[in-house]
Amino acid sequence: MAKKYEKNPGQEAYRQFKKALAQGTLGSLYIFHGEEAYLRDYYLDQMKAKLIPAGMESFNYHLLPGKTLTAQQLAETVDALPMMSQRTLVVVSDYDLFKAPEAERNAMTQILSDLPEYCCLVFVYDTVPYKRDARMKKLSGVIRDKGAEVAFVRQGQSDLVDWIVRRFRALGHDIDTADAQYLIFLCGDLMNGLISEIGKIGAYAQNRRVTRQDIDAVAIPVIDAVVFQMTDALTRKEMDRAFSVLHDLLRLQQAPIMILAVLGKHFRQLYTARVALESGEGSRWLMELWGMRSAYPADKLMEGARRHGLDWCRQAMRRCAETDLAMKSVSGADAKELLVSLVLELAAGGTAC
Repeated sequence: MAKKYEKNPGQEAYRQFKKALAQGTLGSLYIFHGEEAYLRDYYLDQMKAKLIPAGMESFNYHLLPGKTLTAQQLAETVDALPMMSQRTLVVVSDYDLFKAPEAERNAMTQILSDLPEYCCLVFVYDTVPYKRDARMKKLSGVIRDKGAEVAFVRQGQSDLVDWIVRRFRALGHDIDTADAQYLIFLCGDLMNGLISEIGKIGAYAQNRRVTRQDIDAVAIPVIDAVVFQMTDALTRKEMDRAFSVLHDLLRLQQAPIMILAVLGKHFRQLYTARVALESGEGSRWLMELWGMRSAYPADKLMEGARRHGLDWCRQAMRRCAETDLAMKSVSGADAKELLVSLVLELAAGGTAC
C-alpha cells in the first residue's frame, strides 16, 4: 500500500523545481502552496540567493502583498529591468488569482502569458488556500503551460527524521531515530513547529546525545500527543495518570469537544490496530492506513491493541461517537461532565486479550 502523503500531484513539480534550482535553470512562473511553510520559506531564500547578487536585493527583489495588488502594479514590477543582475525575483503573497474580479483576472492572465525571460514571478499562498479553477480556461491554461504549481506538503517519516538529525547536528548534538520519531509524535510533523522545539532542546541538552528526557523537559506537546498519552494510560489501566492528564487539559481551558475529537480518533485507531493484529498485519500497515509520519504512535497503538479485545475496542469507539453527539447539544459544565463520565467509563471497562 502506497503512503497517503506520497499521493500528491504537486510532488513531481516539487522535484522538478528543486532540480531547476540546483542547476540554475529556474523558470519564469511558480505557484507555491501547501502547509509546510518552513520548507517553502527555505526555498524562497534559496531562490533569492541564486537569482539576486548580494547587495542588489533592493533593486531586483520585489515583495508585493496580494491584499492591495493590482494588475497594473504587477505589470510595472515584472517589466522593471534588472540592475547589475541577470534576473529579477517578484514574490506575490496571498493573491487569489481565481477570485479576482474578471477585468483584473483577464489582465493578470495577459501578464502571466508574456512574462519577460529575466523575471521570475512567484505567487505564494500562505493564509489563502490555492486551488486551480479549471472553469477559468485561459488563466488555468497559462498556469499549466507557462508555470509550475509547487506543493510544499508535510514530509514523510524518513525525510523528516533525516532533517531532524541534521538540525541537531548543526547544534552540536546527536539524536537517534527512535527519539526523532518520538519528537515528531510529541510536537507534530510540520517543520515550522519542530524547528523552534529543536532549538530549545539543543540549548537544554547537556550531553552530545539528545535523550527522551531532554525532549520531555522542554518540548511543548501538541494536543493530539497529550490526549494520546491520556488514552494510552486508559488502555494500561493507569487511571491516576489518565485523570491527571485530563485535569491538566481542562485546566488549560482546552475545549471538551476538542479533547473528545482527539479521544475518538485515538480509539478508532486502536480499533484498526486490533483489526490489524487479527489480520496478521503490523505497525507499518497502521502507519500507511492513517498516514502517520512517526512510528512511535503506531507502535504504541499496536501495544495497546494487544491488551484489549475487538469487542471492547469497538464499544469504546461507539461510546466516543455517542458522547460526541450528546455533547453537541450542550455546553460549558455539561460538556465537561460528559467528557469526564466517558473517561470514567472507559477506565472502568475493558476486556483483556
